[in-house]
Amino acid sequence: MSQEDALDGERNSIANQKKILLKYATDNGFPNPTFFIDDGVSGVTFDRPRWNEMIRLVEAGKVKTVIVKDMSRMGRDYLKVGYYTESFFAERDIRYIAINDGVDSDKGDNDFTPFRNLFNDFYARDTSKKIRAVMRAKGNAGEHLCTNPPYGYQKDPIDKKKWIVDEEAAEIVKRIFVLCIAGKGPMQIAKLLTAQHVLTVKAHYAQRDGKPLPEKPYKWSPKSVAGILERPEYTGCTVNFKTYSKSHKLKKRLHNAPENQRIFPNTQPAIIEEQVFARVQELRGNKRRPAKQAERQGLFSRLLYCADCGSKLHFATGKNMTPQQDCYRCSRYKSHALYPGRNVEAVRVAADFRCDGAVL
Repeated sequence: MSQEDALDGERNSIANQKKILLKYATDNGFPNPTFFIDDGVSGVTFDRPRWNEMIRLVEAGKVKTVIVKDMSRMGRDYLKVGYYTESFFAERDIRYIAINDGVDSDKGDNDFTPFRNLFNDFYARDTSKKIRAVMRAKGNAGEHLCTNPPYGYQKDPIDKKKWIVDEEAAEIVKRIFVLCIAGKGPMQIAKLLTAQHVLTVKAHYAQRDGKPLPEKPYKWSPKSVAGILERPEYTGCTVNFKTYSKSHKLKKRLHNAPENQRIFPNTQPAIIEEQVFARVQELRGNKRRPAKQAERQGLFSRLLYCADCGSKLHFATGKNMTPQQDCYRCSRYKSHALYPGRNVEAVRVAADFRCDGAVL
């Protein structure tokens, strides 16, 4: 069942579709049918969990007949539907039946089938345009377009369109910005939050909603910290149209150019002052980045191993590091995988090291 089925009510409900399919299977001698249901997934995409499972069974030779209520239940991409019905199933001698469309591959070609597929594709395209028009109208009116508020906010229980401050999470957001102003990067901040047993974003939501905590509820990642530091919504504004899709058939979202985005100030209480946010962006913009591999090579790269654990030592350098500061690090020590909590100094190769006459 695809997302658009929900708009059709009971007529296209999962329960009703199952009744139709089960009755057809019973009346036409197809015993023990297996149902493959993708609830809430758009028929535009063929990357659907249960659909993929059925295709694997077809490829394994465990399926002989595929029955759908109508052609649109398979999908709304006429090219892919045509591939499966006219090529994929035919090559594997799979009988394909679309009940309401009168399609049965055992009874020969149906001249109207390609037109039905094309119409279903047009329907999906038209639906996508209408949804985009609604979303654009909402976005231009300053309404939040994202489903869930960022960490630090929650939906107003009285008016779901509005965000209110989630006080507990907001304190962590403030702390993250303060630490960044103090000169710490996402990696350092993540380690600090982890050491202080601060619940991660996912774990916080689980605790707030009364759900079981995920594994490693205190393990913060630098990516999560960086994501928080980059969200202007914390200054109280709404940013719409940050991403876009080239086609209704593509899931991939592309980043929109700043001039195509719309910013609406004072749409929710601010957690971070604008001056603080601007300062953090300035610091993040000037953050030290690793030197490119071609800039400086380690003389002993891929040749040195840790004396304690036997792991390979990796050459470490940086844009703001001098050759005398270059070093070789054991990744297992660095990640504390060998001795948790132990901080081991990097292995340094002295600048005056000489290997004249040495054979490596």
